[in-house]
Amino acid sequence: METIDQTTETPYQRIGGEAAIRKLVDRFYQLMDELPEAYTARKIHPQDLTESGNKFVDFLSGWLGGPQLYVEKYGPPMLRRRHMPYAIGPEERDQWLMCMKLALAESVTDEPLRAALYEQFVRIGEFMRNRGENVPSCGCGH
Repeated sequence: METIDQTTETPYQRIGGEAAIRKLVDRFYQLMDELPEAYTARKIHPQDLTESGNKFVDFLSGWLGGPQLYVEKYGPPMLRRRHMPYAIGPEERDQWLMCMKLALAESVTDEPLRAALYEQFVRIGEFMRNRGENVPSCGCGH
């Protein structure tokens, strides 16, 4: 599996910048909205996904090596802390990852980048889990 090489082009550049990230995020939330098998993950999100989508685009921009939009607007991401109020167990994680895998397949044409991004999303998905057996520790006392 390829690692994300940031010595040449950043993943932000490889994916196609903000427009491509917006396309990915829009498709991700569309899938979450439409797929019955994503219901459990969808129900922990607000009815209107506009703000969630905008924040996700901002986060991914910086995470992929582009402009640090999320940090500029909201401060450090602190993903686990920000998601702690929501019950995220294996089912929610897996549904979230299913939507992301499908959105990546439809939105990211660079196969090595797509695979590397999905691998990172799997790690993030597991780190966000706060319910179920063997819950990962964030080292912050939660």
